[in-house]
Amino acid sequence: MSGAPEGPIRLCCLLWAHGGEAEALHAYEDRVLQLISEHGGEVVHRAIADDAPGQPDEVQLLRFRDQASLDAYMNDERRTALSAERDAAVARTEVFPVRF
Repeated sequence: MSGAPEGPIRLCCLLWAHGGEAEALHAYEDRVLQLISEHGGEVVHRAIADDAPGQPDEVQLLRFRDQASLDAYMNDERRTALSAERDAAVARTEVFPVRF
């Protein structure tokens, strides 16, 4: 038996853009979040911040059917092909499990 959690996975994702790159961050996320549903996931909620200093530029609540669904999304070649775009826009990401 693997150590991966069984059942639904619920995550909160906080994203900070590099200075002046908030729109590029949102554009990147627009592209990759479209892939989630193909892997048994769902964007439950997505919020764009109001430019408050030090706060994340975007907050997402995500749900995946199971660990395999999350892994499939994370390893999707269309997503990983955009890593340079991501690196140029996203300065910091924090992802942690939540309940909802």
